[in-house]
Amino acid sequence: MEVQIFGTRKCADTRKAQRFFSERRVRAHFVDLAERPASRGELMRFVQRFGVPALVNTDSRRYSDLGLRSARLSDERWLALLVDEPLVLRTPLVRCQGRLTVGLAESEWAMWVAGS
Repeated sequence: MEVQIFGTRKCADTRKAQRFFSERRVRAHFVDLAERPASRGELMRFVQRFGVPALVNTDSRRYSDLGLRSARLSDERWLALLVDEPLVLRTPLVRCQGRLTVGLAESEWAMWVAGS
């Protein structure tokens, strides 16, 4: 079993995800969004499963700095913004084969580990 974790080193939930998989000896590939933003194709997997609103972190500092509180954007424009501004994403984004999660989802990850 191998997972891919998208997040930032400063994000507490991302560090919890890394620790969760590390403690269970699951190989995790970490992608730091501050260094390498997620591609449009990578984000589309999450958008198709959860929708754009689930990926937007309305509590993030970058969201406030960009003045997005009153923004009314289409899903296409939000997706373009998320590609350009990865610090607006809700993290961690975790992918394992065809399974995906947004945010801290330890109970679901535990089912993945138990099923492998």
